[in-house]
Amino acid sequence: MSICTLGELTDLIRETLGGDDSVDLDRDIHDVALFDLGVDSLAKLELAAALRHRYGIAFSDEVLDTLETPGDFLATINRNLVAVA
Repeated sequence: MSICTLGELTDLIRETLGGDDSVDLDRDIHDVALFDLGVDSLAKLELAAALRHRYGIAFSDEVLDTLETPGDFLATINRNLVAVA
């Protein structure tokens, strides 16, 4: 399986936020706090569910609590994808 890219994750964030145009997701968001992107705790759970559906990766509550940026999500996703391959 291939790795998840920032573009793919950004698309999922955009879908999770339901098209909220007040947040600029077209810039480099790798190290931007999820909260600053409009991703609250509920949206974070929805994002995790979308990632589980797309990549088959389940996030424990403990791991999910440590993910604060898109970069954190990418590192965790891709580490799990490489471990499965």
